[in-house]
Amino acid sequence: MITYVERASASDRDPGHVWAVSDGRAGNARQAGALAHWLSPRAEELQLTPRAPWRWASPHQLPGARLAFGHEFAARLSTPPALVIGCGRQAALATRLAGARGARTVQILDPRMPPRHWDLVVVPEHDMLRGENVLVARGSLHPVDDAWLARARAAYPQFGALPGPRIAVLLGGDSRHGRFDVAAFAALADRLDACVAHDGGSLLLTGSRRTSPAVRAALRARYAGRAACVWAEARDGENPYAGMLAWADRIVCSADSVNMLSEACATRAPVFVFAPGPLDGAPQQFVDSMIADRRVRRFEGALPAFDVVPLRETARVAAEVRARLGD
Repeated sequence: MITYVERASASDRDPGHVWAVSDGRAGNARQAGALAHWLSPRAEELQLTPRAPWRWASPHQLPGARLAFGHEFAARLSTPPALVIGCGRQAALATRLAGARGARTVQILDPRMPPRHWDLVVVPEHDMLRGENVLVARGSLHPVDDAWLARARAAYPQFGALPGPRIAVLLGGDSRHGRFDVAAFAALADRLDACVAHDGGSLLLTGSRRTSPAVRAALRARYAGRAACVWAEARDGENPYAGMLAWADRIVCSADSVNMLSEACATRAPVFVFAPGPLDGAPQQFVDSMIADRRVRRFEGALPAFDVVPLRETARVAAEVRARLGD
């Protein structure tokens, strides 16, 4: 059995030091990092390297779990910060270990264990987990707010000179909830081209980590040299995704990604969602809720302007964490 020290009092720890831990997957790292940086300017992001056999059982604790992420992380656990925030199943074990060493803990996404093992658990609205220490967020957490958008505009001033409306197009990919293949991309592109032919403007298109090689190739073949900006993959240089969001007059997003749609909805631009076919699970539930709230419209061949209220859940969740756990 592993023996852990009792929790230290909050006054014994540096309240400004926060860890954001994840397995390094983009969606998990972004959510944990966004909440941590909102709570503290001195947040530190740690990428976990889970080891067998503990990674198979995470977040359950097998004997020797202190070494589940290597000796360096185990050494750092001897003096954890006041608060540790994790996202994803592997991080759920790391936050449990840090909590046993005295840290306050916030776990993002359902850890598939009773939430009592953490101080707070943050889940998206479409997740059924509920409890006294469970905070419910609409969509995913992220860093997009007015200050983030202002920095992105400053980093990509060239987009500001493009003819309007500037249309940012965010492409996802296949998932267990639905498909986004070459045929879907072609259908989307036909609608985009018709809009630009009718209304003018500039297209700025970007793929994502789930965009398939076939769709990336189709994106490049159709729009290279034609659109104002095309980013298909890393060899194209730095992804100008942030600049696209910041300068967009309209945003078109494939329906398969809750993360991308959440960030698009945090801007002040009208958002349109494109789904080539039925989805299931979390993405469809989130799309439906955003349409019901009139924050999002379906992309059916036109991109009219409409009034929006930005969806800024990270700030709200951070305020609730402060209220529940103290500064």
